[in-house]
Amino acid sequence: MTRLRLLASTAFALSLGLPASLTAQVQTIVPAVIPGAKPVTVEHIKVHSPAMEGNLEGEAVDRDVIVFLPPSYKANPHRRYPVVYALHGYSIGAEQWTHEIHVPQTIEGAFAEGAAEMIVVLPDSKTIYNGSMYSSSVTTGDFERFVSHDVVAYIDAHYRTIPAREARGLVGHSMGGYGASRIGMKHPDVFGSLYIMSPCCLSPMGAGGFGPPDKMKEMAIATEKKAAEAKSPADAAVLFPGFGAAQLATAAAWAPNPKNPPLYFDLPTKDGNPVPEIQAKYTANAPLVFVDQYIDNLKQYRAISMDVGDQDGLRIDAARLHDVFDKYGIVNTFEIYSGTHTSAVADRFQNHVMPFFSKNLCTSAPCK
Repeated sequence: MTRLRLLASTAFALSLGLPASLTAQVQTIVPAVIPGAKPVTVEHIKVHSPAMEGNLEGEAVDRDVIVFLPPSYKANPHRRYPVVYALHGYSIGAEQWTHEIHVPQTIEGAFAEGAAEMIVVLPDSKTIYNGSMYSSSVTTGDFERFVSHDVVAYIDAHYRTIPAREARGLVGHSMGGYGASRIGMKHPDVFGSLYIMSPCCLSPMGAGGFGPPDKMKEMAIATEKKAAEAKSPADAAVLFPGFGAAQLATAAAWAPNPKNPPLYFDLPTKDGNPVPEIQAKYTANAPLVFVDQYIDNLKQYRAISMDVGDQDGLRIDAARLHDVFDKYGIVNTFEIYSGTHTSAVADRFQNHVMPFFSKNLCTSAPCK
């Protein structure tokens, strides 16, 4: 890998809140096993998504979803449960995220320490470019609706849920934190409580990607040239390995163009120079830009929480989003804890995320 290419990939990884090591799997601090914790049941299922039908990128319409059923589920055939939908980050899918947050151990540990039993659902939103941005695009497919409608409808139809917004929680980390922010702002009719973990991509992204200003144009030209060589999305994925594909993932999610085959998206530069109308599309997808449009929606949540590590560059934008919430009088909690972008995610999931939803979701029907 050339120095410039490594620089570009590393810069994009950092812009998404990802480890500069560019490794797809990260190491996290694993909470101690809780003695006497009862096992949950893990089910790997496929969910057909009408929202994904006809996407130009060839992304799967039948999506992988992992479901964790609480210890009492099988023994109590008449009991219904709240559901938490948990969104993974960029470069990994649901299966890889199970290792990052160490489920089912952390779910079992949370229950053993007093969290109310609930169903936990991990939908897979990884694409050919390693991430959907949980956005709505004719190119990638409508991942926003996949999460907010298709998966929810399937889970309610096939499991003993409490089918009410007050009994549904949404959480996500990194790109998933972006997804939780975006989907949460738009769909308070579906979810009742919201937890945002180390969200990426809250601010508008620059036209040429991220990196030293004197290299931006050179990097953009290199990206344009390489993308022009691709004859299909699969070909482009090979040309942009690892986190380099984040440039394509964001373009496919935020600047789709059905009249621009074979990749069906527009890059934010031409000959290395910014294209204002494409830049505007990127900007329009930044939560810190569109949050003011959804204040009334956010006020409908029973509870909103957000956290980020003190060694995570994303803490600045996370604090800015928290300030917006406070400015509008939206009830929320915000914590900057000791850790990097990924070091404490398993501990946070067991000891903060699960107790948060235990406290704030309706756990018995009918919900009040």
